Amino acid sequence: MTYRSWLECIRGCGERHSIFDVVYRCERCGGLLDVEHDTTALKDRSPSAWMQLFERRTRTTEWPYGSGVWGKKEWVSPEIDNDNVVSMYEGHTNCFWAERLGREIGLEDLWVKLCGNSHTGSFKDLGMTVLVSVVRQMIANGKPIRAVACASTGDTSAALAAYAAAAGIPSVVLLPKGKVSTAQLIQPIANGALVLALDTDFDGCMRIVQQITEDKSIYLANSMNALRMEGQKTVAFEIVQQFDWQVPDWIVIPVGNLGNVSALGKGFLLMKELGLISKLPRIACAQAAHANPLYLSYQQGFQELVPVTAKKTLASAIQIGDPVSYERAVKTLAAFNGVVEQATEDELANAAARADRTGMYADPHTGVALAVLLKLVDRGEISRADRVVVISTAHGLKFTAFKVGYHEGTLDDVASRHKNPPVELPADYDAVQHAIDDAIR
Repeated sequence: MTYRSWLECIRGCGERHSIFDVVYRCERCGGLLDVEHDTTALKDRSPSAWMQLFERRTRTTEWPYGSGVWGKKEWVSPEIDNDNVVSMYEGHTNCFWAERLGREIGLEDLWVKLCGNSHTGSFKDLGMTVLVSVVRQMIANGKPIRAVACASTGDTSAALAAYAAAAGIPSVVLLPKGKVSTAQLIQPIANGALVLALDTDFDGCMRIVQQITEDKSIYLANSMNALRMEGQKTVAFEIVQQFDWQVPDWIVIPVGNLGNVSALGKGFLLMKELGLISKLPRIACAQAAHANPLYLSYQQGFQELVPVTAKKTLASAIQIGDPVSYERAVKTLAAFNGVVEQATEDELANAAARADRTGMYADPHTGVALAVLLKLVDRGEISRADRVVVISTAHGLKFTAFKVGYHEGTLDDVASRHKNPPVELPADYDAVQHAIDDAIR
């Protein structure tokens, strides 16, 4: 059976393109495009046959199927030649059983999907392996692409630079000057990207990168490009596979540009259409209160998106006031009976620190999701017996300044209720013993 995918307008106007066309919006109505698959062909395999195939491929050394993304190649990008796949065996990230934190907040079955345990430290690797592989295939087919470019608040640029470097394709990164952590800034620099630090915010960088990529020899790598979501949707596949092909009751995910929740929904909907699952989870989108356009729209029944000027937030990767994938996200939330909630700086920082005290090392964006989880549990929307998966989008080590500031008590608008600074003592046995006795009883 030959499997096919194509680009199609999300507004249903009928516009279609090849995935190898350099196009990001519908040329007829201006809507975003999504990758669609020939599900009739995919149904040539039974649900159990797909499950068996994916289980057999998991972490295999057969190229490229050991990757968490490329192990589902038929569902992601079947047209790519294996020789043009650019992979670092991304995916297969741990679903951490947050038993102690769950017990503390009144949940019996709480899990955290650690998507930051990846090559560049975030879930963006999942989408970038697909996008860069498609670009490599385009170049092999004779398309005159000079470089791949993105606007970023940190994680996208790290993933693009690494995968482009592995493929030998030049990359260009536009970052908001002074608004990206040092750990995130150095990643694209180290991987040889042309890094342009602009005196603006992410939304300003996004406007300029869209202008730059009107030149079709520079390919756009932001999440308005539908190829990114094809890799990111594998998070849904992995979660279900990790629970022996059972669906959790709730997914809580931090959102900014809204591509990640759209991708998550695509993954679950495809599994349901192909018969691997029989129900959908509910989805909760978590936003920082300083950058909350989706939350404000949700409060008005999604009548419209009113962009906001995002204020500085510790959750810098979602400091976005004009999300590109708004239309996609609204469709997803409607299909999944979704909710949107927000978290203040104080709430997200303390939620991350509380999780850390139970064995995690949560980045601030995961802190947003955990803070929203606490609100939904307190309100009774999430019940004690529900199986809940929180999506952790990045590794906490990318945000060392956030951790240090929290435990030093120097973060703006944050009362550090779980701070644990070092105790400075003379090199004296009695002083050390006294400190231990005071702390551990």
